[in-house]
Amino acid sequence: MCTVSAQISLSDGSRLQSEFNLSGQQNKTVLYFDNKDHEVVKRAGRLFAEDIQRVTGKLPATVSSEARLAENSVIIGTIGSSGLIDKLIREGKIEVGGLKGKWESYLVQLVANPAPGVKKALIIAGSDRRGTAYGVFSLSEAIGVSPWYWWADAPVERRSQLNLKVETTVSNEPSVKYRGIYVNDEDWGLLRWAKRTFDVKQGNIGPKTYAKVFELLLRLKANYLCPAMHEASTAFNKIPENKLLADSFAIVMGSVHAEPLLFNNASEWDKKTMGEWDYLTNKEGINKVLKERVKSNAKYENVYTLALRGIHDKAMSVNSSIKDRVKVLGDALLDQRRILTDVIGKPANQIPQAFTPYKEVLDIYSNGLELPDDVTIVWPDDNYGYLKRLSNAAERKRSGRSGVYYHASYLGKPHDYLWISSTPPALMYEELRKAYDTSADRLWLLNVGDIKSCEFPFSLFMDMAYNINKFDYAMISKYHAAWLSNLFGKQHYDQLLDVTTSYYQLAFARKPEAMGWGYEWNTNKNDRERTTDTDFSFSNYKEAESRLKEYDRIGNAVTSLMGKLKDNQKPSFYQLLYYPVKGAELMNKMHLTAQKNRWYARQQRAATNLLKDEVKVYYDSLQVITKGYNSLLNGKWNHMMSMVQGVTASYFELPRLDSVVLSGPAALNVLAEGEDVLKGVRSFHALPSFNTYNRPSYYIDIYNTGKDPLKWSLKPSDSWIVVNTKSGSTTTEERIWVSVDWKKVPRGEKVAGSVTITAGNKKEEVLVSVFNPVAPSLADVNGLFIEDNGYISINATGFHKKVENEDIKMRIVPGLGYEGASVQLGDPTAPFQNPMSSTVPSLEYNFYTFQAGSVDVYTYALPTFPVSTDRALGHETSGGETKYGVCIDDGPVSQPSTSAMEYSQVWSENVLRNSAVKKSVLHINRPGKHTLKILCGDPGVVISKVVLDFGGMKRSYLGPPATKAVSLSN
Repeated sequence: MCTVSAQISLSDGSRLQSEFNLSGQQNKTVLYFDNKDHEVVKRAGRLFAEDIQRVTGKLPATVSSEARLAENSVIIGTIGSSGLIDKLIREGKIEVGGLKGKWESYLVQLVANPAPGVKKALIIAGSDRRGTAYGVFSLSEAIGVSPWYWWADAPVERRSQLNLKVETTVSNEPSVKYRGIYVNDEDWGLLRWAKRTFDVKQGNIGPKTYAKVFELLLRLKANYLCPAMHEASTAFNKIPENKLLADSFAIVMGSVHAEPLLFNNASEWDKKTMGEWDYLTNKEGINKVLKERVKSNAKYENVYTLALRGIHDKAMSVNSSIKDRVKVLGDALLDQRRILTDVIGKPANQIPQAFTPYKEVLDIYSNGLELPDDVTIVWPDDNYGYLKRLSNAAERKRSGRSGVYYHASYLGKPHDYLWISSTPPALMYEELRKAYDTSADRLWLLNVGDIKSCEFPFSLFMDMAYNINKFDYAMISKYHAAWLSNLFGKQHYDQLLDVTTSYYQLAFARKPEAMGWGYEWNTNKNDRERTTDTDFSFSNYKEAESRLKEYDRIGNAVTSLMGKLKDNQKPSFYQLLYYPVKGAELMNKMHLTAQKNRWYARQQRAATNLLKDEVKVYYDSLQVITKGYNSLLNGKWNHMMSMVQGVTASYFELPRLDSVVLSGPAALNVLAEGEDVLKGVRSFHALPSFNTYNRPSYYIDIYNTGKDPLKWSLKPSDSWIVVNTKSGSTTTEERIWVSVDWKKVPRGEKVAGSVTITAGNKKEEVLVSVFNPVAPSLADVNGLFIEDNGYISINATGFHKKVENEDIKMRIVPGLGYEGASVQLGDPTAPFQNPMSSTVPSLEYNFYTFQAGSVDVYTYALPTFPVSTDRALGHETSGGETKYGVCIDDGPVSQPSTSAMEYSQVWSENVLRNSAVKKSVLHINRPGKHTLKILCGDPGVVISKVVLDFGGMKRSYLGPPATKAVSLSN
């Protein structure tokens, strides 16, 4: 089988036998489809003609009569529904044996003299109606029309001629049978845009909007939609035209986990006329409306959701034991299946059905709910990208197989993320690949919020669902850059890769929406998010300022790149990369600089008020770029992007800012790197120790707390202390960089010096200490992780040895973790490994310490859940934990877990920081060289970094950077 992208491409028109002239000055190509074929085929044909016009400016004719075929013809049709396609099959002019009976597959082939008057025809034949449409739209992409030409204004390169090089292609069946999205509009994006900008007459998300959604789905080779469900939106089935339109695009309709049998109880259930939405007291009333819904929709293609939750996606209020809830839900699902068989007139196992054990429903399922074998179990993530459970050995044998419900956007605890998409592609692939490998090949559903801002994860999700084997860990972190370079030019790939890599790494540590550091959804539902200082440190490891510096760098990069683009590329670039990157940059700058302002105010720094003004600029700039988004293309997207998202969120608001009143003469103050304390708490200033094995630079802030300019001078105590400047004048502050001349510094474990800063009659001294022992030499510790200031920090990919077996192979995963890459301990579907075994697969890290005794070992791992706790797979039933082992040398093994109970405080912290940080207390018997081992337990655990704290680790969010000894060349 061939992939289309490799077999259909633009050519230079060299008139080879394998080439087809689609449009040109001497050519009048016509597009043919049979009027008796499916409506979606005719729609696809007409849209393809418009795509040709987008490229060439010329609209080719679409015909439905064989008599109107031209010398050059594109013949589009579905096997069994197109008379001409069937005739070509009978005459042996096209071979479709590889297509018959396949799901959504197609043939693309050039045929000479297929019919009277036709010299050459480009044939697109589908195994079914969607297969035909997918074949047509694969040609649209080949000529340069992106599926996002309308939804993201993807640029189309104009050409005077269109020539295709075509090799016979038969597409594979999609990896996942049903692939689609849930439009989760919450009334601050898509709905407001639809009712105020795009479809003012309808005043809601109606047929005009859904037609654009259906077309996008079809172009992305998707086939499934769960429509908006919230009360502000008119329910999909309240507008009869909607379902007719869906069928004309061949889109399979469904409903989300809370909506049984396509019924939207949030906006369609009328308590006054229908009674309570309560299965125990109003079973007949509920089943009556469900039966009516199935009757009105049964003639269309649907996947029917079996469900029973409360109104508006809340838990059903049933004050009973878990055993009783299992029975109630089981009875309700059986009633719904009877409705389906009675109305549709087919056996239940021939009617597509899905059941999503979401939130409390998973507990009910896990406590004994019996689900018919043919029903597809759709496993949900925890709303933050981590799948809570997947099929065990028995469930993998079910005829209904399984699927996933995944989030690229979410409103809920512990914090919403609705504004800009930032889920790393590598995380999506890691979670969805293991789902697919455990039978999740029947239905994939992505919550895309308002669609806008989720354009890339939407595309990535559908690309994976269509052909999961196209992806691997080596390319997934580069996929976004490749996707963008297809739109804006291959020459920009390297810069796009640089920006997207940094963007995801920064957002992985903390999403822009969570930079206010407050909690939403407290006990009182009306509680506002209370923003506060972040955990990013301005004192330690240059953490906060490094983050600001990197956002500044990629913000400048996207600004520069947009300046290099053509005018017709800029609106799309603004939406797809400029706004997300600049938005994230400004959100981080606003909250981190506000934190710095409050910190400065406590120190009475003269620069405090300048930072206050700076924060206001960032706040205003967020409004400006958002207004810029909404005004693109004469207001096409007006009201789509909003600074108000979430019902209790306040991260968009101007943070609390402090001021200082400056009076009197200049006043000298200093703060040395690593000082968390305020003036007066400690009687001396000291830099962190300079370590010969790491050879860092540290800073001293000289700052003014008076009104007049501060003139200062600086004097190191010894010639081996190197500073970047020795005098100056400042009204606010100046940063001095201090380093060590390692050729001059004396040898010894306790080398001391100082830097004295003088301003007028005042002096401040900053102590400088150097750790420069005679042994070990740099050669002795070359390549080792080495203790520095009382800690050792290890990046997971820096292992010195890996121990593997037939089942477990260690895999580096670029694009995940605080350090930019992580290590996965074997394939998640592999058998359980015993961390206590002497031969267990492991990663080994060699390190050198100058201490002995107890050490706190912090491991940073992705907060994943167990794939399964099924003993048949070799897993221990450990209460839903995902364990791995940690030990030093051959010492005792600690067994941390990556998972936590959903909605617990631990889980909340884990998902907000995308890391389960666990402490193990281990022991080192002597100073010197040792080996840290990370041992495989539950396969698939992803480790990002490890920190050994001997008592010197300072407070920070990401932990200290890696402390590998400098190379000998330095």
